[in-house]
Amino acid sequence: MRKIYLDYAATTPVDPRVLRVMLPYLKDKFGNPSSPHRWGREAQLALEESRKKVAKALGAKPEEIIFTSGATESINLAHKGVVRGMFYRAKKIKTPHLITSLVEHKAVLETCRYLERLGVAKVTYLPVDKNGLVGVADIEKAIRPETVLVSMMYVNNEVGMIEPIDKIGRLIKKINQTGNRLQETKIYFHTDATQALQYLDCQVEKLGVDLLSLSGHKIYAPKGIGVLYIREGTPLSCQQSGGSQEYQLRAGTENVPYIVALGKAVELVEQNKVHSAKRIEKLRNKLIDGVLKIPGVKLIGHLAKHAPHIASFIVQGAEGEAILLLLDEAGIAASSGSACTSGLLEPSHVLTAMGYQPQEAHGSLRFALGKQTTEEEIDYVIKVLPGIVERLRKMAPKL
Repeated sequence: MRKIYLDYAATTPVDPRVLRVMLPYLKDKFGNPSSPHRWGREAQLALEESRKKVAKALGAKPEEIIFTSGATESINLAHKGVVRGMFYRAKKIKTPHLITSLVEHKAVLETCRYLERLGVAKVTYLPVDKNGLVGVADIEKAIRPETVLVSMMYVNNEVGMIEPIDKIGRLIKKINQTGNRLQETKIYFHTDATQALQYLDCQVEKLGVDLLSLSGHKIYAPKGIGVLYIREGTPLSCQQSGGSQEYQLRAGTENVPYIVALGKAVELVEQNKVHSAKRIEKLRNKLIDGVLKIPGVKLIGHLAKHAPHIASFIVQGAEGEAILLLLDEAGIAASSGSACTSGLLEPSHVLTAMGYQPQEAHGSLRFALGKQTTEEEIDYVIKVLPGIVERLRKMAPKL
């Protein structure tokens, strides 16, 4: 049976070159980077080399890079850390205010809701248009004197839409500089760039962000390693107490093998970003053209504002989960909505925020391409999918 993996937005296989550089730190180079002897120094050197590689990719300083267990932890540290940090720095703000959107990853939405439940923050959840894009003007209208953080994802993991992060960054910079809204404190800006690093420019100065989160397993590094970029001077309170690792912002012995792996993965991404994006976009466009020939199928979002690796569709008259099962039988891996919420019965929060009805959202289908995707695989999907959709429509109850 063929094995065609088109779920790279959920996770990626570890690149053999990444595996090769990390293996010595699982065996012979096992030192604790906090130890003063040669084993410890060897581990510490490797850790700092990886920190430099990540910093270079983001146009940041090495000391602005914090290693975490993944993007979810990075997001928690960013949001909870800023709220708590602003409590200590600006005590005149009784309840800090955060702004985010309705289409964010659950890691952002649930962290914000947690802060609301504790009563330590108020949150504005902004709507999006039919293409899944947040309005910059809506962000400006939502800003209050007590606003301390704006958090907007760079690329949506379900539908692939690219949010206007650089425009939002310029807006926040302007407000911070002019103080035309009588801000009680500076507004900080976070973006979840988990789906963006591999194909888009993530230079933090160009984006105008103060915090940026990443996850290794989306860029061919192992699961369980991530990054939080923290601009120098951003008030962030540690959320994990213990030792003084990671500039006293993330206690615990560092995961050296995975950090080495992440550094290599980022290095490989930067070496091949432009070529990779063009190749993947060409294959994705071919996939879209083929899938849209199926009657009753429509593309989600505006293609001109899509990241190159994601294509999501609404398939009328067929259940997304059923399509996935039959695709799997044919040796094809895809997803319906977000992989992080696939166990839920509720329709995708992203699609409902974009205006799709629940029955439409249940018919969603996402393909996410990666560096191992070939044109032959795309041809096979285009060949197999119409028959699957036709079969399911015939089985569907007639109302």
